[in-house]
Amino acid sequence: MNPELNTTTRTVSAECPTCKVVTSFSPRYVAAAVPGSYTYKEKTYSRAIHVFSQCARCERGGLAVILEDESPANAVLESFFPPSIGAALVPSLVPSDILTEFREAEKCASFGANRAASALFRSVLEKTLKANGYTKTTDPGLRDLQKRIDAAAADGVITDARRKKAHDDIRSLGNDVLHDDWRNVTDDEVQDAHRYTQRILEDLYDDRATVVAILTAKGRLPVPSQQTAVP
Repeated sequence: MNPELNTTTRTVSAECPTCKVVTSFSPRYVAAAVPGSYTYKEKTYSRAIHVFSQCARCERGGLAVILEDESPANAVLESFFPPSIGAALVPSLVPSDILTEFREAEKCASFGANRAASALFRSVLEKTLKANGYTKTTDPGLRDLQKRIDAAAADGVITDARRKKAHDDIRSLGNDVLHDDWRNVTDDEVQDAHRYTQRILEDLYDDRATVVAILTAKGRLPVPSQQTAVP
């Protein structure tokens, strides 16, 4: 979950990396209240308050940066440390390089680096399809990610509904970041990219034996070598 601020008590509800559960970080003292002009999500605030806090369960420390204007009730949480990474469960057979990149994308999202996270989720999708034989080597028509997603759906290893989500929420968003003019990527957008990248990893690596059989029959993956039995 994203950290949430109680504007009355300045307590932050967040996932504690030590406890591995959502807990409360209670304020211990205000380190600094700095006046100025701070813009967050297109709104301007008149001061930034840095609050040291502590996990109610394990006493791990935290730091909240809270933006306020004349009314403390309108305060917002600009950032919170430690970040709530919210690592999604993925099948154990996901290749280590793909898993590492997926986790890095999650880490970017936890720090609010939504554009970086979106680009990495797109990269995870492309690497996953390549690892499963969706390349120009197996099919000269698979020149780009769009065609590779469509081919995976046509082969039946992802559903047509998943194909649409892969296009709309992962590929197109990543393309916006990589190729188009700068724009803000919202938390909802990056959460959708995270969710559907994780589900595609599940599609391809949860029931791996069935997927390999389909991909082998379609010529995407080589036929496994036959081992000669030892008499």
